[in-house]
Amino acid sequence: RLAEARGDPGIYNGTEHIGKVGVEQSYEGELHGTPGVEEVEITAGGRAVRTLSRKPSLPGNNLVLSVDIELQRIVERAFGDRRGALIAIEPATGDILAFVSKPTFDPNLFVDGIDPKSWDELNNDPDKPLLNRALRGTYPIGSTYKPFLALAALETGKRRPEQVIQDNGTFLFGNRVFRDSNKVPLGPVDLHRSIVKSSDIYYYQLANDLGVDTIHDFMKPWGFGQITGVDVEGEQAGILPSSAWKEKRFKQKWYPGETISVGIGQGYNAFTLLQLAHATANLANKGVVMKPHLVKAIEDPRTGEQRLTVRDKSYQIPVKPEHIRLVREALVDVNISGTGRSAFQGVPYRVAGKTGTAQVVGIKQGEKYNEARVAERHRDHSLYIAFAPADDPKIAMAILVENGGFGARAAAPIAR
Repeated sequence: RLAEARGDPGIYNGTEHIGKVGVEQSYEGELHGTPGVEEVEITAGGRAVRTLSRKPSLPGNNLVLSVDIELQRIVERAFGDRRGALIAIEPATGDILAFVSKPTFDPNLFVDGIDPKSWDELNNDPDKPLLNRALRGTYPIGSTYKPFLALAALETGKRRPEQVIQDNGTFLFGNRVFRDSNKVPLGPVDLHRSIVKSSDIYYYQLANDLGVDTIHDFMKPWGFGQITGVDVEGEQAGILPSSAWKEKRFKQKWYPGETISVGIGQGYNAFTLLQLAHATANLANKGVVMKPHLVKAIEDPRTGEQRLTVRDKSYQIPVKPEHIRLVREALVDVNISGTGRSAFQGVPYRVAGKTGTAQVVGIKQGEKYNEARVAERHRDHSLYIAFAPADDPKIAMAILVENGGFGARAAAPIAR
């Protein structure tokens, strides 16, 4: 019976430690192995007389992590004291190369039972070190949503690549004015330029033409608002809004005006950074979806034989290769002549990327956002997605710096 009870805490000695979270929790059955059992005959006084049967113990398997420890170290150092998260994925395999949440804490504090003082400090810290931002934090993702909306526009036929709209800096819907975060109107904007210069007006109009349910249906297979199935527990689903979702959640109908902000990654949108990194990897992988994972392989300690945890693709998103190419070319141009150019000047490789700035607090109609006057924790979040080399991606990433302001300023340099 004991030999079969893999993963049961009852089969540990009282002096042993057992992994309670993360990879050690998820793979407890693989790590533990099988305890040995010896059946003995004893006298009425409790003295062992002879051994009836013996079953040797078997060591647990080894886990081979996909995380690149050097890359993890570089990212943690690049963040410094800032709050946020970064996830890097190898598109072809789904291997998670870096999985960083800042600030962090020392898990050894919990091993022998945490003392009340340390517990209070961790719990009451306004920077929330106990929150795994990479896995459980949900955020509006700002303009990093635009490349996926551009794909939706091309796939549904709502926009042709050469189609031009006039960006005058505002979009009027009913009696509400939606402003562009660009300080100057961009003038004529086609699909390529809408991504390179990050035109809000283009995507306000596009979202209105697509409608929330078409956006929902297109974004779902890319992984937005969905559980990715990553091999650690506690993943959040977030919110990919639709009219049915609002009806169920608030018992209210969806108003067309609510779709406008969805078009620039705001509104009800709330995604995890893991979802954003996963979607970026899917884009880099031309619509081939690989399940993201932290454990690359399970190794037999006796033979050294390794078994991959994810061998095959989950599915293929039906998207035309020429549409992927058009969006990728615009994303490369972002870092040559667009919003990411200052961060990526002089790189010896082609990198596809998109900056994003997500509003944290609402601004009244007619009021202007002034960062200097806003409390630090109410300032915009800074986001960036990227994959490189653009033509044969080996790494795709999503990064968020909480309250970091413009994506080009805080997030893009860390990505670089």
